[in-house]
Amino acid sequence: METLLQVQNLHIRFHGTNRDHSAVNGISFSLSPGEILGLVGESGSGKTLTAMSISGLLPRRKAEVKGSITLEGREILQCSPAQLRRVQGRDISVIFQEPMTSLNPLMRIGAQVEESLRVHFSLSSKERKNRALEAMTQVELPNPEALYRRYPHELSGGMLQRVMIAAAIVSRPKLLLADEPTTALDVSIQAQILDLLKRLNEETGMAILFISHNLHLVQKLCQRVAVMQRGTLVETGPTASLFESPQQDYTKQLLAAIPTRDRKLI
Repeated sequence: METLLQVQNLHIRFHGTNRDHSAVNGISFSLSPGEILGLVGESGSGKTLTAMSISGLLPRRKAEVKGSITLEGREILQCSPAQLRRVQGRDISVIFQEPMTSLNPLMRIGAQVEESLRVHFSLSSKERKNRALEAMTQVELPNPEALYRRYPHELSGGMLQRVMIAAAIVSRPKLLLADEPTTALDVSIQAQILDLLKRLNEETGMAILFISHNLHLVQKLCQRVAVMQRGTLVETGPTASLFESPQQDYTKQLLAAIPTRDRKLI
């Protein structure tokens, strides 16, 4: 099978004032075009740091990153800042956890959805607006023409998350990194965002790395799952088989903690 993303022997180490801290310890996994892979584990397991390394957003002055991350054979870790900027937002896009802190409160919604088009493509203002409205329609935002002129504080949390997704897909990236994209949303909105990501994946063929500690969401969305614990990848496999027959004790513990009708988290 063709490989879009290949992560090999990835190590991430932070240098502190008192001692070094190893955050990710030699993990390897791959992602095929059009595939949805869930990266799961408890808080602090290294999921977000892995995604930041893939996207080139991990500050190099703060962390030492070793190993290999290739997108269609292109080595991300060896890219210069200028080369990274050509990849970020065009080939790789990111959806963050908190749209209110990720969106500029002083910029209109339309301008923020268009941002990657302004950076990566030679389009007229009319062409950018049309592409932005198309992306906003794709993510099922109501009345995109009106929302285009609004500011973030005028929208609900669920609508802001859809704006974030529209901004991420407007450039039609090959890989979408979704880092806990439903954490701040209520259950009904979570389900809508999950359905939206699944539909966009089917319609565009965009691969998705879905990062979450919520195994219930991962089971609904992802075709394969990679489980992280304390910076190490402990188990990887097809979603159905991993949920039915987990091999590692840590995976079994995570699955046992999933709320059911008879056992709810307090």
